[in-house]
Amino acid sequence: MADHAGKAVWNGDIKGSGTLTTDSGTLNAPYSVGSRFEGKPGANPEELIGAAHAGCYTMYLTSVLTKHGHQVQSITTTSTVTMDPNNGQPVITKIHVSTEGHVTGGNITAEDFQKHAEDAKANCPVSKALSAVPSMTLEAKFVG
Repeated sequence: MADHAGKAVWNGDIKGSGTLTTDSGTLNAPYSVGSRFEGKPGANPEELIGAAHAGCYTMYLTSVLTKHGHQVQSITTTSTVTMDPNNGQPVITKIHVSTEGHVTGGNITAEDFQKHAEDAKANCPVSKALSAVPSMTLEAKFVG
């Protein structure tokens, strides 16, 4: 088992700001209400969820493809997290996963790639953790 932690430090009231960090030290990013809701510079929790989801999904899909005898040249995935302000009670309403795979070998077809992409969407650990989100959609493009 591995434990991985992220940390948030906030200074001031809701108009204040904070810093998001990871134990590995690879993330040390400012965040604020402006970066979360107003498009101002800085990080926000939703984009970090998207990045974590895209990373997990891509690794899982690569594993599934490899186990089925395919050679992964590259996979690029974006996980877009949609948050609705919901009258002051923000809620994540949708996640859209878009993946593109350059995969060869094992007589892979576009249908095979789609099946494996759906498997990854349903079974990667972060997808499972995000199962409370009402809608998770997938667009999978097989490059060949």
